[in-house]
Amino acid sequence: MKELLHEIGINVGISVAGLFGSLLLIGKKATVDLRTTFFSIISGVASANYITPIVLDITRVDVKYQMSVGFILGFLGLKGVEFISNNFLKKTGNGNTDVD
Repeated sequence: MKELLHEIGINVGISVAGLFGSLLLIGKKATVDLRTTFFSIISGVASANYITPIVLDITRVDVKYQMSVGFILGFLGLKGVEFISNNFLKKTGNGNTDVD
């Protein structure tokens, strides 16, 4: 099962770290709006899974800290993606993004 998830681009360890980060963020708000809670958790897990390798590469952080970075990105969710996009990637005239 782990191999199948890895083949479709899902790192189980980083996703679990992102899950715990996103659960920490939603806290008390979870009972107020279940739809928002669900999407917050999904965005935290997806952010951790797919953005962690980019952050590790851009910041030159050692791979042994990938679970920690995944947890932080899960906690930040879409706000973390927005921060990374605004601060580490710049738009070029043709719509492509280049790393600084």
